[in-house]
Amino acid sequence: MRYENHTFSRRKMLEMSAVGALGALAWGDQAWATIPGERPERSADVQAILPLARVPVNLIIDDSTCLVNLAHFAIPQFAEVFPNNYKQDWRKLPREIPDSFVREFADYCTEHGVKGKYSIVPYPACVGWVDRDMPGWSKKELLDSLDLVRKEITPNWDIHPEMVSHTWVINTKTGRPYEERSERFMENWRWTDGKSVDELTDYLSYALRVLKQAGLECEGITTPGGFGNRALKELSLASLQSCRDVYNAEIPHYFRHLYTGSESVVPRVENAKHLGTDHPECVVSIIGCTGDWFGGWDGLEIGHVDQFITADLKSGRMVEVIDRGEPACMVCHWPGIYCNGEKFGFQILKDIVARLHEKYDNLIWMKLSELSRYWAAKELTSITRTENTILLRAPFASPNFTIETKRATDAPVKLVTIDAKSGMKSMKTLAKVDSLRKISSGTYFQSGDKLTIAFDLSKGSSTLEV
Repeated sequence: MRYENHTFSRRKMLEMSAVGALGALAWGDQAWATIPGERPERSADVQAILPLARVPVNLIIDDSTCLVNLAHFAIPQFAEVFPNNYKQDWRKLPREIPDSFVREFADYCTEHGVKGKYSIVPYPACVGWVDRDMPGWSKKELLDSLDLVRKEITPNWDIHPEMVSHTWVINTKTGRPYEERSERFMENWRWTDGKSVDELTDYLSYALRVLKQAGLECEGITTPGGFGNRALKELSLASLQSCRDVYNAEIPHYFRHLYTGSESVVPRVENAKHLGTDHPECVVSIIGCTGDWFGGWDGLEIGHVDQFITADLKSGRMVEVIDRGEPACMVCHWPGIYCNGEKFGFQILKDIVARLHEKYDNLIWMKLSELSRYWAAKELTSITRTENTILLRAPFASPNFTIETKRATDAPVKLVTIDAKSGMKSMKTLAKVDSLRKISSGTYFQSGDKLTIAFDLSKGSSTLEV
């Protein structure tokens, strides 16, 4: 990935936050291009908090796909437009990131509970199509690679397209790159400037349809480099529309922004509307919180675990974000996890996970779709309290929904739900636990007058008797 300021690496450009070379604006800035949309009324004495009172963490993997080492093939294409900025000896980089490594990575992450997002670039650097053929590999190798992704990756990772080629812009009417060789026709740079919602929706939908044809499910998209950088409002709406059109995704999400400074990195629930109907809408922007301090986008910029969390467990970017109670989404690139066969980035990930699990007992690993669903419910559910009754009206269901409130009694907590289709009412008495760390869905914990309740939130109306 690369941004439009060619003197910066992708990692450095991603790390530039707020107003600057990227033109990305903080959520609270009046110039922010996306629109939050509707918000419900809330009682001040009831708060929706983090899921199970735990801090979400995950790993966002960019530039991954089937078989192809994107860095090997992308560098000469980038150099065709910017010859002075891409001087890596790409011929020495392996052309393939083998499925044996994909399996090794998936096995480790499954064992240690690591979740996140894994890109599948549909037409990586114009080498071949993941739903058709990948020249340089047999058809069986491609099919086996897709099957590996479906079986070993998708249980714990969301699949995203990272646009179509990650290099040249593709004419969606012909399926071929445009003839012009300039930054105006590269996905990572200026093509999206001035594009309408419909134009971006067409392009995103094209990428999504390739993955659908390949048998992969998607609820979100990842932008390559500066894609959408000057069309943020249009990108948000196009992400919503394309994911709904192609996959009928209930809560689409996208990864575009990354901040490593003091800015909030909580997900942004955007373009929310029709909350009081049977057809609510929103899209969630997931925010990364680290630079690529694994192995860089080409596997040649080796980082260090201490940038995430130090050996004494006292500092590092992950500690900073987790300790302020915000979801901590690490960002990396697949070639930089593989590191041209040296696997330096993979070892950094292992060290991060070991240190995080040593320091914290209040983390919850979540896929981006899981985090998006929770945050949409957290921000868009109407919550009102009258004496000992809390009424919730949820446009979206969410597991592990967790709220805090206060009460003077120690009476049992009961959850009353009404089935949205049949109208049937059911009541469940929740179990009391003796520690906040033991809380799970269907339980509650009380410390003094503070009451924490966790339950599976149903779409529609629910009532808590407290």
